[in-house]
Amino acid sequence: MLFRILMTRRWVILTLVFFAIIPAMVLLGRWQYHRYEQTNRQNVVTAAAMKAPPVAMDVVSHPGGTVPASETYRQVTATGHYDPAHEFVIRQRTAADGDTMGYYVVTPLVTDAGDTVLVNRGWVALGTDATSYPTVPPAPSGELTVTGRLRPDETFRRELSGLPDRMFMRINSSDQAARLKQPVVAGYLELVSTNPNPPAADEAELVPAPNVTTTNDDAVVGQGVHLPYAIQWWLFAALIPTGWVVLLRRDIREAREKQAADEAAAAGPAPDPDAAPEAASVPAAEPDPAPR
Repeated sequence: MLFRILMTRRWVILTLVFFAIIPAMVLLGRWQYHRYEQTNRQNVVTAAAMKAPPVAMDVVSHPGGTVPASETYRQVTATGHYDPAHEFVIRQRTAADGDTMGYYVVTPLVTDAGDTVLVNRGWVALGTDATSYPTVPPAPSGELTVTGRLRPDETFRRELSGLPDRMFMRINSSDQAARLKQPVVAGYLELVSTNPNPPAADEAELVPAPNVTTTNDDAVVGQGVHLPYAIQWWLFAALIPTGWVVLLRRDIREAREKQAADEAAAAGPAPDPDAAPEAASVPAAEPDPAPR
């Protein structure tokens, strides 16, 4: 009976589908686990960079270069004055809560050496609509020193044409160098502090520092959910054979019940032991002949 059930069209297709899914789920689990390991390695590098002593911007980056991965999130200092005339905002960015949409405010800082450094001063709320320039706290004036986390140029987004003036989709030194028609130091700074301190009312909401533990918020690095997803895929792969066996046993049970019912129907009803036996038929007696 088992072989007969397995050879049915339904069970051939079901078996092929079930056992084709298993390696796919195993591979998906491995992929998520590799992402988990990659994130952990990156977090180690990030944590080391964050603990390193601050250095001057010209030590780790220069116009036309790239930010080394080992220096990403390292605290960097730059001294000069802001150039508010060329300030711009980055669209579709969330506040520290990870949900509220708004803009990043980026103001070029012209250093004492004449270099231009992009400084992400923080987050501000949307304007009256998505095309209106938001209300931005004014950049501090005069000579100052900023300390910020070094970030590489953003390349994960593509710039869109037709955006309102001074609105962009990404922070990218090459894009701004083309706009300003002058060299811009590679990467940018996420503002941490300013010396001298500006009034609190003149500060945007600072971008939070990366969390290298377990948070999965968009505003931080975090370990993400890769490990739970990997375990989930592997559990699914392990449960498929169990489900296959459960379904097969159910079909076998139903087939046996049907077979027993068919055999009982073919044999006819069983005799009732309590029924009274039928009386034997006795031929009727012939009447006596009439006397003559």
